[in-house]
Formats: sequence, structure tokens, C-alpha cells
Amino acid sequence: MTKLVYFAWVRERIGRSEEELSLPATVVTAGDLLNHLKGLGEEYEMALQFPEAIRVAINMEHVEHDEPIGDAREIALFPPMTGG
Repeated sequence: MTKLVYFAWVRERIGRSEEELSLPATVVTAGDLLNHLKGLGEEYEMALQFPEAIRVAINMEHVEHDEPIGDAREIALFPPMTGG
């Protein structure tokens, strides 16, 4: 099982802040995960309709979408951030 954590409008659109999922063997990279999640229902599709805008952190480290997820304990998904 992999813990997924959602932040900001990703969380609002999916309707939960976190969940644990058993991922299929075909989910190898962070990008694969985003594509897999989009198939889980309308709320996921809406939250991830622009996957290139979604930031991913594996075990609290920011990664690119081609990064292998391996045996990640936690994967966080969130929109782009701005700060000041």
C-alpha cells in the first residue's frame, strides 16, 4: 500500500486529503501514477486534467514525472506553488 497525500485544489477536487492505495505493477513512475489516478473516477479526472501542472513529491522530496516511485512510503500531489 502506498500513502497518497493531496494538497490545495487537488485535495478539494478529489474530496479527500489522503488515502492508501495498492498500485498496479504498471505504475512505475510519478507520471504513471497520475495517469492511473485519472482512471479512478470523475473527481480524480477533474483534479488531474492537466497533469503537467501537478507537482509530485516522493517521500517528501520533489521529483519530476519521469522519476520511478519504487517502494515509496508517501507520495504527495499538489498544484504549482507561489510564494513571497
